[in-house]
Amino acid sequence: MSQSHNTPAQHCRGPFDLGTSRRAFLRTGLAGFATLSLPGILRLRAQQSVLAGESAKSSEKTAVIMVWQPGGLSHIDSYDPKPNAGSEYRGPFGIIPTKVPGLNFTELLPRQAAIADKFTVLRSMRQGAGGHPAGSMQLLSGDPDTRDKPKPRYPDWMTVTNYLRSQNGPRQSPIPPYVGINPPLEYNGPAYLGDAYSPFVVSGDPNQPSFTVPNIGLSDANEVRRLGRRSTLRQNLDTLERAFDQQGELAALDEFETQAMTLLTNPRTKEAFDLTREDPRVRDRYGRNAWGQQLLMARRLVEAGVEVMTTSLSGPLCGRVQNWDDHAVNHHVFDAMKFRAEAYDQAVTALIEDIYERGLDKRVMVVVTGEFGRTPKISYAASTGEGNASAPAGTMQPGRDHWPRAFSNIWAGGGIETGRFIGATDKRGEDSTERICNAGDFLATIYHHLGIDAARTLIKDFNGRPTPVVDHGKPIPELMG
Repeated sequence: MSQSHNTPAQHCRGPFDLGTSRRAFLRTGLAGFATLSLPGILRLRAQQSVLAGESAKSSEKTAVIMVWQPGGLSHIDSYDPKPNAGSEYRGPFGIIPTKVPGLNFTELLPRQAAIADKFTVLRSMRQGAGGHPAGSMQLLSGDPDTRDKPKPRYPDWMTVTNYLRSQNGPRQSPIPPYVGINPPLEYNGPAYLGDAYSPFVVSGDPNQPSFTVPNIGLSDANEVRRLGRRSTLRQNLDTLERAFDQQGELAALDEFETQAMTLLTNPRTKEAFDLTREDPRVRDRYGRNAWGQQLLMARRLVEAGVEVMTTSLSGPLCGRVQNWDDHAVNHHVFDAMKFRAEAYDQAVTALIEDIYERGLDKRVMVVVTGEFGRTPKISYAASTGEGNASAPAGTMQPGRDHWPRAFSNIWAGGGIETGRFIGATDKRGEDSTERICNAGDFLATIYHHLGIDAARTLIKDFNGRPTPVVDHGKPIPELMG
């Protein structure tokens, strides 16, 4: 796999900010059906055939929570410190031991260090793309292309899982199977599978007293009846000749409409999203901030039946540019790491502890990652603006740039053996050197937990070609439950 060079800081937009640019709460709902054209409807499930593999027959109860760090976490300043590297590499943070002998973190992660026996650190991740779009697509869809593209060529693992599991028949749970809380959608998506398999999107800050998830669990009987009357698309389609429906697309529409109405009218859906039902002490434990409450909601939702759960740790808690893209033009990298560390450390620790304490650790896998790491060698540039974790414009400050050649992520639950670390990087953290894992391995591991044989499962693409869900990589043995 090619080793990508750094992306020049001055040309980097940084990851997409969902908090300011995506406000759609209901990706696939009753109102959506009313605006679809007939060709659009008939495309919703045009690629239904899983041509090989076992699909997801035995995996109905397994789930994954992916916690996304948009822009990429500095591995040097978190899970893979290099205290003996030169000052131009190592950063200013002290090193602390964890509960796992031989595994050290930086001082920014004391809570996670104290529960390191409950997760595994993968220190030898590598992928070949240095830009946010291509890096995200490589890691989440397996696209080997190193070029940044405006939209994905392949569906991400979240959409693939939702699609494959939908082939097993109607769901019994009223909760959507795939939910994203401020999810990573800018550089990923359903591609040739179609928007029908995109997530139910929850936007905003769930820590705010005014936070609500609209259009779920309606309790007003008159409103429910009104929504039923608005379902005119189905009524119109019922007048069509059923002989036209040779591939059963209208039956698929029946299911979509049923799911939408269930989401709108079943009170269980509202309960699952309602954080006020949690003990205030639990909410405090996660942190009374956006990230803490996002991860608490993620736990509530997988407990209620969600099978694919994604959430991005972005927004004001990241610093001035609201993501982890710590070029010197964006942030003072070390101030940014300190600025976000407490909320990050607390929320992730609470989620992992909760998964085990509530007996979810065999069924639910937690993965915390970004698209790549940050350059081991510190760079300097003038700030482009003053704000949290950034000095006034024109002030020289340190940063770290994109680095796909080596980075870390953490894994918990999923029945895996925890309390260890996998792989290693060189003395400066520049290259993965032991147990090197690539994007295909990352994806195959997640699919394995979800009961999907990535090596044998094919889906038809836009042109009707049987396409592997990922055509390279194998499940990482240490992360197989």
